[in-house]
Amino acid sequence: MANWVYPLGTATDGKWDISLGTSDSTLAIDGWAHTGLKVATLGPGAAVELPAAGEERIVVPLSGSFTVTVDDDAYSLAGRHSVFHGPSDVLYTGINRAVTISSHDGGRVAVATAPAKAGYPTRLVTAAETPVELRGAGNCSRQVHNFGTPAALEADRFIVCEVITPAGNWSSYPPHKHDEEKEGETSLEEIYYFETRVAPDSPAPADSDAIGYARVYASDDRPIDVSAEVRTGDVVLVPYGWHGPAMAAPGYDLYYLNVMAGPGRVRDWLISDDPHHGWIRQTWDAQGVDPRLPFTA
Repeated sequence: MANWVYPLGTATDGKWDISLGTSDSTLAIDGWAHTGLKVATLGPGAAVELPAAGEERIVVPLSGSFTVTVDDDAYSLAGRHSVFHGPSDVLYTGINRAVTISSHDGGRVAVATAPAKAGYPTRLVTAAETPVELRGAGNCSRQVHNFGTPAALEADRFIVCEVITPAGNWSSYPPHKHDEEKEGETSLEEIYYFETRVAPDSPAPADSDAIGYARVYASDDRPIDVSAEVRTGDVVLVPYGWHGPAMAAPGYDLYYLNVMAGPGRVRDWLISDDPHHGWIRQTWDAQGVDPRLPFTA
């Protein structure tokens, strides 16, 4: 079975901390075809480049601010202090365009990708324009930034968003799947890129180890069994199967960037809940959203 979990440092390539599934990735992944991710940590004034390729891209500042040049046009992304400080400006680049990302004062940046054929205009989605959704309730409350979903962005193949889960809460729950093209479901690969932090105002010692957990398991006869402890910079790939929960351990907030795309005709996120656990949604009606949300700048 292919490797679906990549701890920080296991998917590096040159200047990139992570390079998985993209047109220029050197790490081959059997059975992976529709999504990609690159992440770089850049010092002040440093830059990374991506050649023109038949893939669409969206540039997501994780920390710090950046200038992104697409062919000869430059766009300034205001960025943020960290992924736990609300939405950031992001930039959709379209396809077949060379991209250069330059750091202002140092920071970390992600690039979500998907092989694509249809061309759409380059578009800056500002933090103020980003749809912020508070999903779930009680200890299943989480915050979703829907900057790259079909309702918010014209694109060819991918669906991209980010999720912040407060300490002690569960997200990607109830477990669900999107691994078949059928009525009410679309077939989508999915990437989870994680970051963690000690929850604010906690009495954690300086050497505390901010962790979360991710679960993926089989929905049919295709084998997959992932129970991963995750930290900042770790990646979990979901080629198929039930996935969830993503668990923020008590004392530690959890972030993940999701990149989804698949072979189907329709660009849509249609899911099926694991029938053993889907009933949990009914309990949310009687609960409020976690008062710690939303996380803002």
